[in-house]
Amino acid sequence: MQQILRLSFTGLAASLAMFGAGLPAVDGPVTFSKDIAPIMQQHCQNCHQPDAAAPMSLITYKDVRPWAKEIKRRTLLRDRQGVMPPWFVEKDFGITKFKNDPSLSDLDLAKIAKWVDDGAPEGNPADMPPPKELGGNSHWTAGEPDLILKTAWINVKASAPDYFGELPSIPTGLLEDRYVKSVEMREENDYDGTSGRQTVGSRYVIHHMIWTVNVPGMPASAEDFNPDTASGSWPIHEVGRNADFFPEDAGKLLRAGSVLNPYSIHTHSNGRDTRARLLYGFRFYPKGYKPVTRYAPRSLGDGGNVELAASTADQRFDAYQVLEEPTKIKSWEPHMHAAGKRMCLEAIWGHTIETLSCVGYDHNWVIVYDFDDDYAPLLPKGTILHLIGYFDTTAANKNVTDPRNWKGSGNISISNMFHDNGESIALTEEQFFAEMERRKQKLHWTDKDDVILGCPLCNTRPLPVNNEPKNTPRNATSTGTGAGGQ
Repeated sequence: MQQILRLSFTGLAASLAMFGAGLPAVDGPVTFSKDIAPIMQQHCQNCHQPDAAAPMSLITYKDVRPWAKEIKRRTLLRDRQGVMPPWFVEKDFGITKFKNDPSLSDLDLAKIAKWVDDGAPEGNPADMPPPKELGGNSHWTAGEPDLILKTAWINVKASAPDYFGELPSIPTGLLEDRYVKSVEMREENDYDGTSGRQTVGSRYVIHHMIWTVNVPGMPASAEDFNPDTASGSWPIHEVGRNADFFPEDAGKLLRAGSVLNPYSIHTHSNGRDTRARLLYGFRFYPKGYKPVTRYAPRSLGDGGNVELAASTADQRFDAYQVLEEPTKIKSWEPHMHAAGKRMCLEAIWGHTIETLSCVGYDHNWVIVYDFDDDYAPLLPKGTILHLIGYFDTTAANKNVTDPRNWKGSGNISISNMFHDNGESIALTEEQFFAEMERRKQKLHWTDKDDVILGCPLCNTRPLPVNNEPKNTPRNATSTGTGAGGQ
């Protein structure tokens, strides 16, 4: 039996006392102009610029110097609540290769720590890199959209209670079907950052938006299993969410004449009268593009049975789903609420239990984690997905408003949810075996490799489907030591 071991939540929490442990040594002086400014450009300035999401600009030395100690503290949190940039993947086990990963390397962290410890010197201004092109809050991180749709404006009063409702539908205006390559959702509002209160997502008033797209009078395509038309569900907008990218073989369909239905909006006040709306930026695949795979439904979690004791850390919840067909896990997206602290995703295949990924959680930043195409979990039919969530209702969790209260399930931020909102792609057995072979060739995997994390059959020799003898169990193996051959 092979098992990938998980580190315990308590042990990880205790390890925070050693923030800087294991960082590489940095020889010679570290200056802002030569060493730190490039890090700020690559990892920070998308948000930390004038008229953008962050509360301060981090462009010039004059901007950055007052925040030097706080930058060191926040970056060394690594994958815990409050880390900057907001990216919570635990990198010491599991699959660590993701698309659009903004996190800092250990060398970046070591440079920042040394720079701060040495007094945060500016260095020679001539060493500064060319300025990065900035776009403020209007910048689209996924690239300039081909189509932008906007909801109606809403007004949220400074002391308004949480609101749940819907907004008017938005015609797409499309005259022909188009397949979507990415969608990015962002809130546009008149909040200037100079007043209000520190709440979850304090700059924003739209906590989340659930939406669908359909052609009036035509059945929705979410249950249509024709890969030419099925697009599955669309991503949910959530405060702090990054852009969503759809793979080359699985674009999502926007039909001609369709309308976008923002049918479930949740708003919360930020302490200031705010006027806001949500923007959807779609980028398209070229005309003539057709997907070859389809999205598979993934229902993993529990939104109605979360009960949390007051003032208690490390409260654990579990959920399971059996895969009914060969599946590639495109992404995973932990969704908890204010008490959430950490979530793990496991795959169970036979005697093999593999931790695919564990991430910290901060309700200020709901992140979708897109696996790298060559490392996305590739799981056979019958695999059990196991979701593990950890909650903390003590005062140590800064997002919890009152640690004294019992907390149950619900939609508002002080209540709780426990979901993985990521997406799965269904594969035929032929596509499943072909993808395993492609990865073996590209990444030079062999049958002698001990464990191919996230692909339990990649180090075996599954019998081709069309050559299976009668009464031979599907996915049986002839040789090899991995799961499926035991």
